[in-house]
Amino acid sequence: MNLPPELKRIQEEIEGYARDYGLDFCETIFEILDFKQLNEVASFMGFPNRFPHWRFGMEYERLSKSYAYGLHKIYEMVINNDPCYAYLLQCNNYVDQKIVMAHVYGHGDFFKNNFWFSKTNRKMMDEMANHATKVRKYIDKYGYNEVEEFIDICLSIDDLIDRHAPFIERRGRKVASDLLDPEAEQTVKKIKSKDYMEEFINPPDFMELQQRKIEEDKLKKRGYPEAPEKDVVLFLIENAPLENWQREILELIREESYYFAPQGQTKIMNEGWATYWHSKIMTQRALRDSELIDYADHHSGTVATQPTRINPYKLGLELFKDIEDRWNRGKFGKEYEECDNIETKKSWDKDLGLGREKIFEVRKIYNDVTFIDTFMTEEFCEEQKLFVYKYSPEQEAYVISDRDFRKVKQQLLFSLTNFGQPFIFVKESNYENRGELYLYHRHEGIDLKVDYGKETLRNIQTIWTRPVYLETVVEGRGKIFKFDGEKHSERNL
Repeated sequence: MNLPPELKRIQEEIEGYARDYGLDFCETIFEILDFKQLNEVASFMGFPNRFPHWRFGMEYERLSKSYAYGLHKIYEMVINNDPCYAYLLQCNNYVDQKIVMAHVYGHGDFFKNNFWFSKTNRKMMDEMANHATKVRKYIDKYGYNEVEEFIDICLSIDDLIDRHAPFIERRGRKVASDLLDPEAEQTVKKIKSKDYMEEFINPPDFMELQQRKIEEDKLKKRGYPEAPEKDVVLFLIENAPLENWQREILELIREESYYFAPQGQTKIMNEGWATYWHSKIMTQRALRDSELIDYADHHSGTVATQPTRINPYKLGLELFKDIEDRWNRGKFGKEYEECDNIETKKSWDKDLGLGREKIFEVRKIYNDVTFIDTFMTEEFCEEQKLFVYKYSPEQEAYVISDRDFRKVKQQLLFSLTNFGQPFIFVKESNYENRGELYLYHRHEGIDLKVDYGKETLRNIQTIWTRPVYLETVVEGRGKIFKFDGEKHSERNL
């Protein structure tokens, strides 16, 4: 639906303000949807055309009921694409639409300029439609149930990818060299003989057999992959005995996972950046006196916090504001860090005015983990009243367990690293020389959820077709879980 004249005027006004502040974004196309249409698009994660699957229908039902009961309201949705697509809720009043547009332009600037989005497909709207077409063709050919069951399996492991792979070449390339002497690779030693006796002393069949045995021994000693493979999905695509249609579906789901990965890696930064700019644009340029109360109500809801969870809008906004203030006042560097007078540090002000330049730099090169690790200070943690909590069986409730800055920061970084999910690697594809798959969980202080791990093994085994193992640590003890296609088993390491 095209924007009505008044909303079109507001869009042009807000876009002008955003560009005046230095935001740089792709062409942005706004569309107005009613709450049913917006819930439908949201169930497809923002894309109006996705492959058919029951998960999307389930998500639509959840969103619709949640909206009907007043538990949530989707104000905006924006897609990382070129052009950038954004959706407005039809029943919003004009001040809400202003906020949403300003927020969207903040996202658009982040999508275009943040390093972690630099490898994403900027034509993903079209690519998603192509994926939907392929899946529907396979449904017509092989039947809905068979295709859907395979998609179920693929979606259960779509997070077993290497999220840094677009920026790092982990696999070594095999380079052929003209300097290698083919004869130097000969490992079967010939017995010296006269030319006319060569055929009898060193029979060709015998020499070939010995060479083959040596090569087999080499393969047994050298595992495959030669180094642990983090992109489990890619390994299955390349090595599992899949039908062509299955391989293509797994490939397209992997492609979509890599598209969405940067959004998970930068959730706090992205939402904080967009919230910073909608606040800046509205309070300094776009807000009318009559809209102040509605704006305050909407904005306070956006940054509201709850005791047991982090609000990425609030945390990101406050951290960007803190960085801007520190760099404006010169509260960084060796001199400031070495100052041990609390009152002097509180009143520190070199009047450098570098804050705006610094937050644009931060927006460009950081992700959530490096953002928190680099810029969350002890003073910030105390000011925002952050803490670590745990469940108390005695009180039958969650209670504050620690306010120590180091523990708060460590816990937050743990939850953000790899989205708080376990690191799983392919360690061996020919385990005990039986073609069985051996996976390894790199344990970093947080135990694997055993029931989740077993179901994941079941699904990977369906793809691999032979038994699959998973090495992990449970309650401080090494364990190996196995699924052979019929039953689960486990043993201590």
